[in-house]
Order: sequence, then structure tokens, then C-alpha cells
Amino acid sequence: MKTVLIVASSGRMLAQAAKNIGFTPLVIDLFADLDTQAYAQDFRQVKSLAQSDLTAAIDYFVESYAVTQVIYGSGFENYPESLYYLASRLTVLGNHPDVFAKQLDKSGFFATLASLHISYPEVAFSPPAQGTWLIKPRQGQGGIGIEYYRTGDKAKASVYWQRFQQGQPHSVLFVADGQNVQVIGFNRQWSVGLSATQAFIFSGVINSCELSDVDKAEIIGWLKQLVPVFRLKGLNSLDFIHFEGCSYVLEINPRPSASMQLYAPNLLAQHVQACLGALVADGRAKSPPQVGYQVVYADAKVTIPDQFVWPTWCMDLPRSGNICHTGQPICSIIAHQKDSASVAERLLIQQQFLLNKLEGFDQYGI
Repeated sequence: MKTVLIVASSGRMLAQAAKNIGFTPLVIDLFADLDTQAYAQDFRQVKSLAQSDLTAAIDYFVESYAVTQVIYGSGFENYPESLYYLASRLTVLGNHPDVFAKQLDKSGFFATLASLHISYPEVAFSPPAQGTWLIKPRQGQGGIGIEYYRTGDKAKASVYWQRFQQGQPHSVLFVADGQNVQVIGFNRQWSVGLSATQAFIFSGVINSCELSDVDKAEIIGWLKQLVPVFRLKGLNSLDFIHFEGCSYVLEINPRPSASMQLYAPNLLAQHVQACLGALVADGRAKSPPQVGYQVVYADAKVTIPDQFVWPTWCMDLPRSGNICHTGQPICSIIAHQKDSASVAERLLIQQQFLLNKLEGFDQYGI
């Protein structure tokens, strides 16, 4: 078995994916969830993904396991310099830190889209005078920090403005070798408003959407332009809004995204091969099963009880005694159904069942 180091804010998804393809995962993340520990050969929990917090953990794994390769996941948007440190210590199976940094350079990113005649909602890098705008962090992920802009509000550091665009959020998961691209699937996404300042937090994704073949062909054409321009490698996803027959690019996530869980369990093998320069043959089913993934957020403060039995469809399981405050993620859930409407309904049922079960434990100890 090949040993690989996983580093992410939450390492469960990649550790599970690595295990699925016969790798031995070692994990560094922020949570050390129960299922992360179960998938990992060994793990280290850190306070953040800053280099100062990663160094001792990486030293430990290099010295104890002689690991030489690393796959990174979400969380480095706020610590791009840490990716350079990872690349100085290990072989990165993923986008080069320079490639990652280009996605955080919003002025350069949208200028590239404009030069390629790829549609996107209007952006501004100084406060706009009128219209409905969103204010977004330049180094953000999962919708964190996005809020409606009110004219005259004092701008925070390192933000930009994007005109609000109506429509349905989507993403497309793809794998690339730096020049060529292979689409894994198109997805429908949705967000949840947790507060006035957290109005667009990522909530869930389904591997199904109502885009026409023409709409999909346009997005694929954009990817064929963007992959060689940015030299994207491995699994990536592109987020976009679709409204009245038109699509608008929002961003590229230059790393494996949550939507990879909706497809074949051996998908990480394609990521590794593509990072090494080879796009493997497309073995996807013509009509993949309808699968949905959703993050469950606490609607009130909850303490994870001892001896709590998690339903089998729950993932990213916090340890007993963990306190989840209102608006914080508790865990994530997954559902498989015959069609996307049934998936969405099932996710809502599962979410409410879980919240009720936790509330019952909290109130009655049952």
C-alpha cells in the first residue's frame, strides 16, 4: 500500500477516498472527527493550517512513516503560503501553489475570464455606488464571509464586490492534466443563510441538474480554455450561476471538492493519475445514481452526548463532548435516491431526524 499524507481543514473525505483506492492515509486536520480517525492510519489535530501549526505534525509523519506525497483539501484559501511549505517538504499531488494562488488573485482571475469572453457577474475592486452587490473575501471558501453590501459600509481588508446575480448555483466537477480536461459531472448546489453576515454558506450539493446539453457544452468549452491557461491538475470544480439560459462563472476551486463524494468511490485514483500527467479512460456510468450531500448546522447550541449512536448516513462525526454553537456545522449527511427531488426530500428528513435526536438526548438523555 502507498502511504499518503492528507492535509485539510477536514480530512475525512480525502482519507476515505484514499482508503478506497488502497492507499494508507495519514491525516492532519482541525477536527480529528471519529470517522477521520477510523480511516486514517494515524492523525494529528492542529489549531490551524498556518505553517507554524503544521510544521511539527509534518515532521512527525515524515520521520515516523517516511511519507513523501501529500494531497491537500479545503482550508488553504486563508493560508496559501502553507502550500509552498508543503511543496518544499513533499511531492504535492494536486495543483502547484502558484496555480492555487492565481485563483485567489481575483482581479487577475476575472481579467482572464474577460479575455476569454467567459461570462461572469460584474465585479468591482472599490466600493460600488449603486445597485445590488455582494461583498466577498478574496481568500474565501464555502461562502464564508459573503454578505450583501450596503452603500457606505466600511469595507474590510482584502475584499471585492460582485453584482448580485439571480439564478440557481451549480458546479461542475472535472479532472485535468494541465492541458486537457475530463468532466466528471454537473451538480446543483444550494446555500443557507445563518446570519446577516453569513448569508450564503455552502449547505449541500446533488449530482443532478436541469441544464440543457447546450448549456453543458458551453461550460465544457470554457473549461477547455481555462485548464491550459491556469495549468490546472487533478480534481477541481468550477462554481457558476445559471439564470434564464445564461451561465456566469463565480470561481474555480483548485482542489478536490465536496462533490467528489457524489461519484465513483475510486475517483481519487483519477486525481492522482492526472497530477502525474495522465488522464485515465472515462469509466463513469452513463446515468450515475442520484446522490446528495448536505452539511447539518446547529439551530441551537448542542453538546454531543456520550454513547450517541450516529445514523449510518452521517459523516464527519464530532467526538463526544464537542460543543456546536448555533450556526456551526454538526456533521454532514448523504442520501441516495432514484431522482434528485427524492434526494432533496430525503436529506431534509434525515437532517430533521438527526436534530430531533440530538435535542432529545440533550433534554432527556435518551
